Amino acid sequence: MAPVPIFPIKVGHIDDVQELRKTKPTTIPERFVRDQTERQTLATTLSSSSSSSPTDDIHIPIINLSKLMKANNNTTADEFHTEIVKLSTACQEWGFFQVVNHGIDLTLLESIEMVAKDFFMLPLEEKQKYPMAPGTVQGYGQAFVFSENQKLDWCNMFALGIEPHYIRNLKLWPSKPADFSETLESYSREVRKLCQNLLRYVAVSLGLKEDVFEEMFGVAVQAVRMNYYPPCSRPDLVMGLSPHSDGSALTILQQGKDSSVGLQILKDNTWVPVQPIPNALVINIGDTIEVLTNGKYKSVEHRAVTHKEKDRLSIVTFYAPSYEIEIGPMTELVDVENNNPCKYRRYNHGEYSKHYITNKLQGKKTLDFAKIQVTNSP
Repeated sequence: MAPVPIFPIKVGHIDDVQELRKTKPTTIPERFVRDQTERQTLATTLSSSSSSSPTDDIHIPIINLSKLMKANNNTTADEFHTEIVKLSTACQEWGFFQVVNHGIDLTLLESIEMVAKDFFMLPLEEKQKYPMAPGTVQGYGQAFVFSENQKLDWCNMFALGIEPHYIRNLKLWPSKPADFSETLESYSREVRKLCQNLLRYVAVSLGLKEDVFEEMFGVAVQAVRMNYYPPCSRPDLVMGLSPHSDGSALTILQQGKDSSVGLQILKDNTWVPVQPIPNALVINIGDTIEVLTNGKYKSVEHRAVTHKEKDRLSIVTFYAPSYEIEIGPMTELVDVENNNPCKYRRYNHGEYSKHYITNKLQGKKTLDFAKIQVTNSP
């Protein structure tokens, strides 16, 4: 067991953004107002979203999973190879892609969206029965807040551990909506299968055995976080979710059907909006895959922005190795002779997960934990 901190984490007063929107629709408390540098990047992307801009023509890759499913007898070897090459390019150059024909029943996608939205629409006192304690990442509230003066995101979160069962905190599983738990269980089972399939194809795209990740990961850790972003009268001042990369192996994101465009990824130093595709799921490569592939496939910074009139809902699943597993670059992807030395050290994944959740979201800074620091010889 990790030692308990001597001093409790003091996070100060945190306004619930839905309540702010209801009671003081034009007020933005100081803790939500970003510094000038961040506001400049917001102003650029928000102004371009209301008019034509170069990023309008940039779309993250789309992978048709039905062309990779071996059970699909209609897929030719050429189609399979073409899709694998597209997947490899997406992982190397983007770190993000959208998946269509993913095999998850569309009524299940609608059901999870409905129970998530219904939960966020409950009275505040009902949601506060499931509080996210400071320094933790399960429950309702704001995660990754560690001080009284830290800037806050314009977002309400509800997060739960799913697998293995010992990470579940059942006191935080809500009794309302009545079908919440049952729907989440069904959804999470299907998303877990999707993650396992995707990792097989990622392995094939790297020229590795298709079950290499499944064998390595042990009983994979899975968690879900639902994010609700109310409209904000000054989207140019606030961040929906701070820029960060994910500590997982894979992250699966479902964007709400009628939500505003809010997810942005950092591509070539430009924030690019991810345009929702009906019934598609957004996949991103996490820090764990970056380490395992020795940087060939990179995790990518992403963030969420808000909208003046529209709300936004997203449902995010994180899939990662067992906490007991030691990971580091796979030997097949390290080649010192050809100028591809080992860029990351070996470490216990549980230690990295603890490091990740006990630091505020700050770009890709948490990955410094694993990087081998290169020192120049005198």
